[in-house]
Amino acid sequence: MTTKEIAEKFYEYMQVGAFDKIYTELCSQDFSSEEAPGSDWPKAVGMEQIHEKGKKWNETIEAMHGGTCEKPVVAGNYFTCYMTMDFTPKGGERTNMEEIGFYTVKDGKIISEQFFY
Repeated sequence: MTTKEIAEKFYEYMQVGAFDKIYTELCSQDFSSEEAPGSDWPKAVGMEQIHEKGKKWNETIEAMHGGTCEKPVVAGNYFTCYMTMDFTPKGGERTNMEEIGFYTVKDGKIISEQFFY
């Protein structure tokens, strides 16, 4: 798939919350995920670490109230999406978060994601 096709499929899956499909169908096995600079979340590399990161994130959430993902902007081997999350962390107050997801594509697969918020 081209970067544009991957970005379109990513957007389609985000609209229905099919996060597992993103990781299993669109990402390479040595995919990396990095949070915003200064985050408490370490960089995760490979599907085992990605799944562990997701599990740890879910354990910090009391409730998810919603979220959005705007249509991606594609340039060369990259695409980016503006996203929001509305959630309540355990022991915390309801939070509305905005972020930019930056994705790198190589050989027809997403090889990295980085978040800025």
